[in-house]
Parts: sequence; structure tokens; C-alpha cells
Amino acid sequence: MAAQLRAVRQRIASVQSIGKITHAQELIASSRIIRAQQRMRAAEPYARELTRAVEAVVSRSGSIHHPLTAEPESPSRTAVLVLTSDSGFCGAYNLNVLRESQRLRQHLAERGLEAVPYVVGRKGIAWHRFRDIVMSQEWSGFSAQPHFRNARAVAEALLGAFGRPAGEGGVDEIYLVSTGFVSMLTQRPAVRRILPMEIEERRGEPPSGPLAQYEFEPSDEEVLDALLPRYVESRIFYAMLEAAASEHAARRRAMKAATDNARDLVERLTREANNARQAEITTEISEIVGGANALAEANAGSE
Repeated sequence: MAAQLRAVRQRIASVQSIGKITHAQELIASSRIIRAQQRMRAAEPYARELTRAVEAVVSRSGSIHHPLTAEPESPSRTAVLVLTSDSGFCGAYNLNVLRESQRLRQHLAERGLEAVPYVVGRKGIAWHRFRDIVMSQEWSGFSAQPHFRNARAVAEALLGAFGRPAGEGGVDEIYLVSTGFVSMLTQRPAVRRILPMEIEERRGEPPSGPLAQYEFEPSDEEVLDALLPRYVESRIFYAMLEAAASEHAARRRAMKAATDNARDLVERLTREANNARQAEITTEISEIVGGANALAEANAGSE
């Protein structure tokens, strides 16, 4: 009985230590979410205005034929950029993104296209390596706090592959698989096609208001040559910021659940320890009473 009580007390101490660690991780993630949201809000105006500028160029030039906007006649290879985290303790955050990328790969295979993975984050890299999926390029070390230079490096690699023919190792399309930040409690994985740009014909003014009037010098094609690489970098960077905020939110939620579970387990183990201690006390009292009765009977017999 004493050995069982010691084992339960050791488990209580161990669970309490784990609870302190998870609670600290929860507090750290809570503080980082605020900064991640601030960075998202700071980057949003640039991304929005750059998108409007590209829309204005394309809408004012009806006869434009740019490689970054033209649909490929017979695509064969597609780049899939997957944004995951470098560290764990964030629940199903990475699993949801990787499942979405797997569904995209199956969809591309049904279309007869070869998916070429470009992976950001150690978790995604390890996932692909474990399944012997060859990655074209990989990046890690900045998922929790990405910088624009990281997005530029990724964009340069993707644009370099997009500018080459598929027969020479290039790609015909570029897809992005990442997690969109909806709220502190909701983060959704999403698939978006970055290139070629999807052009939709609409009548009337766009929801964001009328597009600005631009004069293109020397030509609209050269303006797009300068704008579209910046547009791709901006979209990838904003997706990285959203993924970072989603990662911190998922980690906070997972660590809060782990802390609550640790507290519940400590309460259950405490009750178990109290029951074991009560049984031990009862046994000791029974032994004392039994010994006293035996001594009393022995004294009565001697008299």
C-alpha cells in the first residue's frame, strides 16, 4: 500500500511539472499572437494596394498577353508551396495543412499533372521525407516570425521554375497551401493558385471601389514585368504572416487544453492518493486495535 501511494505521488509531481510547462507555452503563444496579428494588419494595406494595381493594369489592357497571366495550353508540372511550422505543440495545425496538400496532389494527379513540392517548415519537411516524397526546395527556421526576405527567397525560386519550360525542370502552375487566420479560435487551411493569375470578367465596380486610372510607360507589358514579381512576393509574405498567426493560435489552444487536462489528472490522482492514504490509515488502525485486543486477551489469560 505504501509503494502504491509513493507511485501516485510521483505521478502527481510529474503531471504538475508538465502542467507548468504547458501553461508557460500557452502564455508565450498568447503574447506572440498579438504581435503576429499586428504584423498582418501592417502588411495588409501594401498587399491590397499592390493587388489593385495589378488588377488595374490587367483591366485597362484587354489585349494583354503576359506569361504570368496566360493559361498554359498543355500543363504537365505544377509547383505546390506548402507552409507548415518549424516546431510542434500546435495540435492539428500541420496535419490539416498536409492533408489539404495531399488532396491537392490527388486532384492534380487526376488531371494528369505532376505535383512538385516546395515546403516551408521543419514539420512539413519531415513529413515529406518520411514518405519518400522528393521536394524541389525546402526552407525552415522562420515559420513563427517570417520576414519579407524569406518570402522573397521563396518567390524567386518559384518564379525561376515558372519561367522555365516543364521539360527543363520548370512548372506551368503554382499553388499555395497554407492556413488562413479567421479568428483566435478558427484557422482554416486553404488552397490558392498564385500563377497564372486567374482573371475574371465582371461588370460594374469591384467591391473595393473603382480602380484608379493609370498611364503605362513605356508599355503595360513592362509594367506587369515589374509588378507581378512583387505581387507574388507580397502574396507569399502575407500567407506566411497568416500562417504564423494561425500557428500561435493553434499552439495556444492546444497548450490550454493540455494544461486543463493536466489539472484534471492531478485532481483525479489526488483523490486516488487520498483513497490510498485512507486505506493505509485504516489498515494501521486495524493492526493497532488487533494488537491491543490480543494483548488484552493474553493479560486476562495469565491472570
